[in-house]
Order: sequence, then structure tokens, then C-alpha cells
Amino acid sequence: MAFQFEKLEVCQKALDWVEAVELLCESIKGKASYSLIDQLSRTTLSIPLNIAEGNGRWHRRIR
Repeated sequence: MAFQFEKLEVCQKALDWVEAVELLCESIKGKASYSLIDQLSRTTLSIPLNIAEGNGRWHRRIR
């Protein structure tokens, strides 16, 4: 069963972005500082994680 956020177009684009940045990080490994590559990788991954977290906050109002 898929999670609701996985159906969102923005989530798919965010995952594509993560993949592109990870390829970039691999290509510059050894040419740039480890901390820069690590920070870039972690900040990029936070985008789809935040989308997933935000999507889970929707619920019906209890009366």
C-alpha cells in the first residue's frame, strides 16, 4: 500500500532532485570538502522527508 504523499507530483520531483544531487555529490567526491558534500546531501534529502511529514499532519476535525 502506497502512502498518500507518494502520489503527489511535488514528491516525485523532490525524489528526482535527490537522485540528481546524489549523482553530483558522487562526481565531486574528492574534489570538494566532505562537509560541503555531506551538507548538500542532507539538505536535499530533507525536502521529500518534509513533504512526507507535512502530508501526514492532515486529519479530520473531531467534534
